[in-house]
This record gives sequence, structure tokens and C-alpha cells, in this order.
Amino acid sequence: MVGTTPGLALVLGTAFVFAYVNGLNDSANAVATLISTRAMAPRRALLMAAAGELIGPFAFGSAVAATMGNDLLKPEALTPAVLFAALLSAVAWGLLGWYLGLPSSSSHALVGGLVGGALAAIGTTGFRVEGLLLVVLYLLLSPLLGLILGYVMLRALLAILAGAAPGVNVQLRRLQLFTAFALALGHGSNDGQKSIGVMAASLVAFGAMSSFVIPWWVVALAALGLALGTAVGGQRLIRTLGVRIYRIRPVHGFAAQGPAALVVLASALLGGPVSASQVMASAIMGVGIAESVSRVRWRVAVNIFLSWALVLPATAAGAALLYQWTRTLFAR
Repeated sequence: MVGTTPGLALVLGTAFVFAYVNGLNDSANAVATLISTRAMAPRRALLMAAAGELIGPFAFGSAVAATMGNDLLKPEALTPAVLFAALLSAVAWGLLGWYLGLPSSSSHALVGGLVGGALAAIGTTGFRVEGLLLVVLYLLLSPLLGLILGYVMLRALLAILAGAAPGVNVQLRRLQLFTAFALALGHGSNDGQKSIGVMAASLVAFGAMSSFVIPWWVVALAALGLALGTAVGGQRLIRTLGVRIYRIRPVHGFAAQGPAALVVLASALLGGPVSASQVMASAIMGVGIAESVSRVRWRVAVNIFLSWALVLPATAAGAALLYQWTRTLFAR
């Protein structure tokens, strides 16, 4: 059994690790196409993305944090044991995705962990139905929207640039710098707020705060974790998104990054937690389909889809099992 102060430090520390693993995994979203098209060298690209991740959590409000920390589960389900089990399960899934080189959804992993932990603790009565439906809706629709917008964007660009000289690739690479930074900002905001929401919820659960509010230092802690993970970068994931789905040229990179950034940023403002890795991978597939269905390496795409399908049940089951230990750890 751990005391209140050590217990709170343990949960907050694990939330920081979750933010770091999130950044490690999702660094590929912002820089994979940037590196693949040689718009920027890998180290510079990762540092630029890390800067966006650091700024993002401060820049676009806290709507997603409120969704994750206050609107998904009822207060009686947000216990230290549930939060700790959910974070451990989400971190484990993120590390597995990084090791296998598959884009894994930190958003789905955390939602699955929270759902599994709450189910193990008090059953279905712990959910806020409207909040859960909203989260699921955003998680399901955002990849589809990324795919459609990526398709439309490339078709439009191909029509506009028909007959253009090869020098247009130089301009497209420059434009990629802006879309990549916008995507990093959006990811920093949307995914950073998930860690922020859980940290704020843990402060309430341990009695350090009487109501759900977000201290500035919580935002800074989550932003730092994301930025550090992004700066390190997940090379396996960068290769998957930048090379293994299909060979990407500057027009493809710009066509995929722009719509992905739009979806992630808009969702952050609306309070919808989305998976930036899913949105970006779907946008890349949409761009590939727009040029030629045969360009997409569908075996890799199928593996990615399978990992997406598994994440919710796997992390929910993991958190439910871990809860049997964490409830003893935090027993009072």
C-alpha cells in the first residue's frame, strides 16, 4: 500500500511516461513524409516537430483534457487504482507498437485502459454514456475523414499542377515545412491534452484538488513529455509511414499532411480526442489511392488496420487485469 503523496507522484510520473511514449510513437506523424521527400534532414525535422509538440498543449485550449478527464467516466470511477491501471496498459501498448514499427493509437490505448479499469472497478455504471459515445465517434470518424480529405487533396493538386515543371517539387517541399509544423502543433494539443486530463483527474482522485481544473504546471509536464519523446523519435514508425505504405514524393507529402493537420487541429478545438497516427496513416493511404490503388502496399496497410482493431479490447483487458493489483496497491 502506498501513501497519498507517493501514490500521486507515481500516477503523475506514469502519466508523464505515457506522454513521452506518445511523443516517441507519434513523432512519425509529423516528420515521416518530411524526411521521405527530403524536405528536411531527420534530426532537424524531429527538433522542429518537438517544438510544435511543446507549444501545442498551451495553444488550443483544454477541451480534449476535459473530455478525457471529466466527461468519459463518472467521479466514482476515477480512482487512483483505475487511473494507474489505465496508464500502465496504455504505456505497454505504446511501447509494443513502437517495437513492432506499427502506428499505434495512444488515444485508443488510453480510452481502452480507462474503460477496462472502470469496468473492473464498478462495472458499466461508471461511464458517462454521452461522453463515451462522443469519444468513440471521434476515434472512428477521424481516420475516415483523413482518408477522404487526403484523396481529394491529391486529386485537386494533380489537376492544378498538371504540366508543371519539376521545379515545383522545391515549392512543395517548402510548403511541407508549414504543414508538418501545423500537424505537430495539432498533435501536441490533442494528444497532450489526454495526458493533461488524466493528470488533472488524478489530482482530484487523490484529494489534491476539490474539482476538475487544470494547473499550468500539469500542462507544462505533459508538453515536456511529448516534446522529449518526439525529439528522440521512433525510427521504425517513421519508416512505416514514410516508406513502407508506398513511396512518397513531395506532392504526396503535402497532400497528406495538410488534411491530417486540419482534422487533428479541428478536433482539438472541438474537444474530440483523435488518433493523430491513424489520421496521418489514413491520409497517406487516401493520397496513394488517389493516384493508383496498386501503389499502396496493402499488406502493410492491413497490419496497421489490425493493430487499430486490437488496441481497444487489448488495452481494456490489460487495464482490467492490472486493476486487480493496483486496487491493492492503493488500498486505504
